[in-house]
Amino acid sequence: MKYKPKRFFPLLGSGLLGFLLAIILIASYAFSSNQNVYRILKEKVNTLNQIISYINHFYFDEVDLEKIMDGAFHGLMEELDPHSTYIPAKKQENIEELFRGKFQGIGIEFDILQGYITVISPIPDSPSDYVGLQSGDKIIAINGEDAYKITKDEVFKKLRGKKGSSVEISIQRIGLAKPFDVTIIRDDIPIYSIAAAAMIDSETGYISLRRFSATTDKEFKKALEKLDELGMRRLVFDLRGNSGGYLEQAAAISNLFITTRDTLVFTKGKIRESNQVFMADPKKGRDDFSLIVLINRGSASASEIVAGAIQDLDRGLVIGETSFGKGLVQRQLPLEGGAALRVTIARYYTPTGRLIQRPYEDGKEHAYYRELYSLDREAKMDSLKEMRPKYFTKAGRVVYGGGGITPDIYLPYKNKLTKDTRVVLRSAKRPLFNFGSVYVSEHPSDLYSSTHFRDEWNVSEEILTSFFEYLSSDSIIVNADSLMLDLPYLQNQIKAEIAGAAFGKDEAAVIRVRTDNQVMGALDFFNEAGGFLQSSH
Repeated sequence: MKYKPKRFFPLLGSGLLGFLLAIILIASYAFSSNQNVYRILKEKVNTLNQIISYINHFYFDEVDLEKIMDGAFHGLMEELDPHSTYIPAKKQENIEELFRGKFQGIGIEFDILQGYITVISPIPDSPSDYVGLQSGDKIIAINGEDAYKITKDEVFKKLRGKKGSSVEISIQRIGLAKPFDVTIIRDDIPIYSIAAAAMIDSETGYISLRRFSATTDKEFKKALEKLDELGMRRLVFDLRGNSGGYLEQAAAISNLFITTRDTLVFTKGKIRESNQVFMADPKKGRDDFSLIVLINRGSASASEIVAGAIQDLDRGLVIGETSFGKGLVQRQLPLEGGAALRVTIARYYTPTGRLIQRPYEDGKEHAYYRELYSLDREAKMDSLKEMRPKYFTKAGRVVYGGGGITPDIYLPYKNKLTKDTRVVLRSAKRPLFNFGSVYVSEHPSDLYSSTHFRDEWNVSEEILTSFFEYLSSDSIIVNADSLMLDLPYLQNQIKAEIAGAAFGKDEAAVIRVRTDNQVMGALDFFNEAGGFLQSSH
């Protein structure tokens, strides 16, 4: 909301004055033994009061107080470290949902395509799953109201709601001439932290983890049970792009691979309760399969805790690119009005005692993140390796602190695609998804077995021609000759989308990784990964 200065600032002056006086009174009590802290705080609060008074008198235009004060709070936290932050109330609700692991609604992953809410995938075990919604379904009305050209914010408002309440939606399904209505009873909707869990081949399991939320431990155990039933003898654990989450969940996931009474991670901070040691319970761990952990520069915090434990305790092989380098632990503290502070309370250390936090300068957050994406990052870090502190794993291998988790095998991601292929992949119209959904509705006889589809089914020249015709009909203008330069990749993407529509996201994921050089390249190192099991027995 915008505020007019002459109406607003007299109110602000009295309210702010009371707020500032309260701070000074509290500060004088809290810091009575430290006169310097009290003096500095008093001076700065007086300066803040002056700034507000000057704005009141001189600023020429309307003022958004909420925006100004949020900016001040952000600036204050940025001076501490790159990971301490102020979270406004509007953002806090979404963050809580993400890490709590659930919300209440009907349970669909969706996008707005051709003006309509389009189901990308019903969330497993959700109300939408139970009533039989399918990938590609278009929601054309909600409670009798036309949903054409609805915004995503409006979708959330209309489809989310209290558990037990109902909503009626009208569905237009591919292959059906007429739409139909379905009533859905809202319920708790899980937000899964596992992106995919499936078999790459007859013996290799694959688990991709998005984040470490409150439900990660339970989800991961369930995923392992599923892969065990499918004959898993070795596992690729994909932590690329996983930005972290709960410390306790990182320790719990690490424990699932460790069968010895070893430290998994420990923390050190100013207050006593921030000093913790997480020990492995040998009864919870497993060493009956070989393990490869994939990381990249987007793997941070909790994902680095897991990779660090696996590496330090010689349980498996870490492959990919040097991780983010976040060795700090935050605690979230509630503020009035629904906002929150996320404050760094401790450093965490891997089992060998490594602090993997990258160096940073106070207040230079942009430089801290920009360095992460420099093209020659790996070469720079390698050249500085000898300057970083050395540690030794349980088996005596050298590992390094002070700059993320350095992989045992450096394997950079490579995916050079033509401009036209990128246009197809990034199109807001999602032509690959739409084509896959249509194909499934028109060719059910092709899709009787996920295993047969994964191993035997291929995108024929006829299907490829149909896809190019679909692009043209959807006004996506590309050069067919340019697309043909990426033919194996494009065929794989089409196959993955068909698999997703027919068999679900897990089957789509394991087909998609077949053009992922890091995943497929990692398979060549399982002999080495298996050697860790032999040496531990």
